Amino acid sequence: MADTPFVARLKDGQYVRLPLEKLIPALRFIRDLHERLHAAQAGAVHELADALAGCGIPFTGGQRLLELGSRLRQLLVAKPESATQPVILKGFSGDLRPYQTTGMAWMLALSDTGFGGILADDMGLGKTVQTLAFLATKLHQAQARTDGAPQLPCLLVVPTSLVSNWVREAAQFVPQMKVLALQGLDRKQYFDQIAQHDLVITTYPLLHRDSETLFAQNYHTVILDEAQYVKNPASQVAKLIRKIPATHRLALTGTPMENNLEELWCLFDWLIPGLLGNRKSFGETFRKPIEKENNLARQLALSKRISPFVMRRTKDQVVTDLPPRTEIVESVELTGPQRALYETVRATMHERVRKALAQKGLASSKITVLDALLKLRQACCDPQLVKLSSAAKITTSAKRSRLMEMLASLFAEGRRVLVFSQFVEMLNLIEADVKAQGWDYLKLTGQTQKRGEMVNAFQTGKASLFLISLKAGGVGLNLTAADTVILYDPWWNPAIERQAMDRVHRIGQDKPVFVHRLIAQGTVETRIAQMQARKQALMDAVFDPDEGNKMDMSEEEVMSLFEPSD
Repeated sequence: MADTPFVARLKDGQYVRLPLEKLIPALRFIRDLHERLHAAQAGAVHELADALAGCGIPFTGGQRLLELGSRLRQLLVAKPESATQPVILKGFSGDLRPYQTTGMAWMLALSDTGFGGILADDMGLGKTVQTLAFLATKLHQAQARTDGAPQLPCLLVVPTSLVSNWVREAAQFVPQMKVLALQGLDRKQYFDQIAQHDLVITTYPLLHRDSETLFAQNYHTVILDEAQYVKNPASQVAKLIRKIPATHRLALTGTPMENNLEELWCLFDWLIPGLLGNRKSFGETFRKPIEKENNLARQLALSKRISPFVMRRTKDQVVTDLPPRTEIVESVELTGPQRALYETVRATMHERVRKALAQKGLASSKITVLDALLKLRQACCDPQLVKLSSAAKITTSAKRSRLMEMLASLFAEGRRVLVFSQFVEMLNLIEADVKAQGWDYLKLTGQTQKRGEMVNAFQTGKASLFLISLKAGGVGLNLTAADTVILYDPWWNPAIERQAMDRVHRIGQDKPVFVHRLIAQGTVETRIAQMQARKQALMDAVFDPDEGNKMDMSEEEVMSLFEPSD
């Protein structure tokens, strides 16, 4: 298409051949003007000026808009292999890897444009340390100012479990920064000290309770860690964050989009309001064409619009010295009473879901579908999880037996192992088996109070086995002492599994990492594993415009999950 000439008819009836390739940026700009150009799309103005210059036409638009467009375009070249590395200003104690320095420089440049953005590096690449370096640099710049402007604190919102991690990292890397962590029953006595600190840390659950006090203070930068917590636009926390008065907004998450494009819209609606339109127009302009119609043109348009405001690097791109990670599928065959139980549950759930879809359609049957899938997954994991009198009599589990065989072999090899499950009750069953073998172990679930002590105990060699609830242990844990991860049960979202792997395969790891997925052969788990690739395609397609995708499940696909086992 780029080589195809564009023929235009002039007023005098003559025709002129124009190079279409040079005109494309101008045509895109005109299209975006029709859709109401946002200031954050100023880079398109710069493209227009270049396109007109290429055709011999001078651009006489606003110089300030051109300068903003130039700064936005510079954000796009902030790559490890091309970015100019700035000097780390004093106030930061530690060394940054080249890609981390690039990330910090990108955050500084982003802050100068006045727009927010997402640091979306893979788990384990050091988003925390990059952010602390950025904050230290901004603090040094503020202290060096002579215009008398007030020095505003920054606000950091994190999951409850990550407060201690941020406090510890800040003490190590930015010891001169005054940090105030507002957590616990006695936090209110420190409310009057907020303005005297450089960094104030609160949690997502406390935003509502403390909003009156927190939101009375202006902040230079507000940062959301694990920003996927606000992916639901209808949630209370997603509404609350819009009320925080701040000059600059930054989101940290390795999974800016886990299930669908609306999650990305929700983040950007906070970071740069209006850039992606309102919820309805975004659905019509981007989400439906991309997710339902596999429209690559719309996918490219979305990628282009958000690309200056997203810094995303994968481990493969930037960490050449990280040891290899090997992923292994352990197929487990259900036999005897457990297989009969699975088939009984499957046939019952198949009929229940079929009726629900026929009567109410997929949109109104999600609870029924999820409940049916839950029961099938439980039957795959262990009959004891299935709340049926017939299941209670079945004392054998193919997966549990295979797990115990694997653990015995791994411990004999001197391995240190993490076992993840989404079912706390499943971890309790595994715990009983482990106790019977006399193995030392640790366990972390949502009920665990002293997470930091548990992590330190494992890291210092107090046990070779760590049983972890996938929900409780998916974020904020650095467990590089382990070299093996076992995912006992799969679920839809590959991002959740990556989070589990990245507790081990992260900066600081010096051993090859092995990840074992236990999959019940020929069951719903097999089909879930196949569908995970489509979930991964959703995020890859937006951040890598060259990849296509097709996401949503049809009724036929839902019903395929309940087909008889092979």
